[in-house]
Amino acid sequence: MAGRVWDPYLTEQDRAHIEASGHRDKGFGARPALLMIDLYRWVFGDRPQPLLEAMEKWPGSCGLAGWEALPHIQSLLATAREVGMPVIHVTGLPEQDAGIVGWAGNARASKKAQDGRAGYMGGDKAKRTSDMFDIVDEVAPIEGEAFLRKSSPSPFFGTPLVGHLNALGVDTLIVAGESTSGCVRASVVDACTHRYNAIVAEECVFDRHESTHAINLFDMHQKYADVLPLAEIQDWMHKWQAPDGYGV
Repeated sequence: MAGRVWDPYLTEQDRAHIEASGHRDKGFGARPALLMIDLYRWVFGDRPQPLLEAMEKWPGSCGLAGWEALPHIQSLLATAREVGMPVIHVTGLPEQDAGIVGWAGNARASKKAQDGRAGYMGGDKAKRTSDMFDIVDEVAPIEGEAFLRKSSPSPFFGTPLVGHLNALGVDTLIVAGESTSGCVRASVVDACTHRYNAIVAEECVFDRHESTHAINLFDMHQKYADVLPLAEIQDWMHKWQAPDGYGV
């Protein structure tokens, strides 16, 4: 496999330990599903902008990283639909709907918001707040795909995700979304805890900070998941044959 995104961040001792320890992929199972995590407006904003510009109106933005990952995520989603693989979309549960303060209640407010200065998020703050967890059109659910809302980093907490996966007999979760160091990592760790094989599509996850993105991918690959290039995952998906009635 070619160089990995985390390679520049590893020390000589890290490399020596990896070489001495070896690595064995966990592998795919027979009944996979695609898990799409938090691909909502809050992290994309209205249009592609560098991170520090985007956060003026969208404090939770991931800047250009999200927009650069989006075509890869669209490709992965299209392949899952093509081969008949179940898809689960997950987004946040707005506090105004839940009636309780969620885990991300501060929503990574910018310094302007913390200082109470005028102009935070522009003049349509209420609309932006209500739309923040809307999944962007490019990867929006279609009829027949599961759609869940969560109030914690992991969709395994407080949602019917496990029941849905058990009903389908899923043994493998292919993961895309954001943020690599936050909700993606939490989801992958919980998937491992529930004994699912977790496969992270490297080009299909993103974060606000390059270093945390890279090192969290490295750490997940070492412990909880296989972090693989999109092309390798799609090659496996095209060879996979859905069991009769699977995903119905």
